[in-house]
Amino acid sequence: MNIILITGGPSAEREVSIATSKSILKALRESGHNVKVVDPVNGNYSVSEEEVFGDLISKNSPSLQKLDEIHKTSGKNILSCINSDIFNNIDLAFLGVHGKFGEDGMIQTLLELRGIPYTGSGIFASALAMDKDISKIIMNEAGIKTPASVKLNKNSDTKPEEINKQISEKIGYPCVVKPNDEGSTVGLTIIQPDVEDMQLQNALDLAFNYSDKVLIEKYIKGRELTVPVIGDEAYPVIEIRPKGGFYDYEHKYTKGMTEYFCPAEISVEIENKAKSDALKAHRALGCEVYSRVDFILDENNELYCLEVNTLPGMTDTSLVPKSATAYGMSFNNLINKIAELSLQKYKNGKV
Repeated sequence: MNIILITGGPSAEREVSIATSKSILKALRESGHNVKVVDPVNGNYSVSEEEVFGDLISKNSPSLQKLDEIHKTSGKNILSCINSDIFNNIDLAFLGVHGKFGEDGMIQTLLELRGIPYTGSGIFASALAMDKDISKIIMNEAGIKTPASVKLNKNSDTKPEEINKQISEKIGYPCVVKPNDEGSTVGLTIIQPDVEDMQLQNALDLAFNYSDKVLIEKYIKGRELTVPVIGDEAYPVIEIRPKGGFYDYEHKYTKGMTEYFCPAEISVEIENKAKSDALKAHRALGCEVYSRVDFILDENNELYCLEVNTLPGMTDTSLVPKSATAYGMSFNNLINKIAELSLQKYKNGKV
């Protein structure tokens, strides 16, 4: 097939996207596909793969200064790129992007306007899953537990002491402060008990740097589990055990800082519950092709869903490939299955 691999993008997960795409590119070419790599923030001119993949993923999320520089020109560049001859005569756009623009329905909208088939979920499901507040409402309606939460808008004039009161009454401490529509724990802070107003304000300021809406969730102490869904099947459950601290950006993308157990060392009952809830969440949000559903298993063996990722990572530390391996599927076969399932949507009359 003639495939365009879309990487990079303007989000805070740009470097993760590039690392993901490097792995995907190797798998697609080893499978015999003709692949062209495109980073839409460069506009409609060609950039060598060496330039695209020149940035190694760092231990810290990209600086706000770097993101501001990209945002100055990215809007027009992305439009000119998608509308250019680069996308002529291709069979599939493989999405190697994460975060805003990649997972929120934006790139999906542009590709559908051009009539270009792409991997993963459609516009609406992508937008729903990316909005943590709305997706929690939908999952709760489907009978899936999620942590209690409070939401705040950027332009709200609510004072820190008032927010502190809301947290104390509705959630309690410790709690998690995070942007409503980012991934990879970008902009996330865990606030401990006996918090000072300034500590809370700093956490809110950080989260608001990445989103106009912030979610404050009850911190659930327990074991971190994740379940990939591929096609309409839940794959082996993975347990994530960071070495010190919590599963933040550094622990996610630095080799050796986290241990992974797949299949997870849990009872059959909990395994079945995690897989069942993962499928429920995937279907409730209207996801297609594949996703990854993240959970916390608390000390009472209650399972709480944290979020659904519609374009989960494919780096060499990523979770979906680990689960696929436990299932008996090689990385190359996983990538080809995603491509095949994505094309099947269109054969079934999607466009």
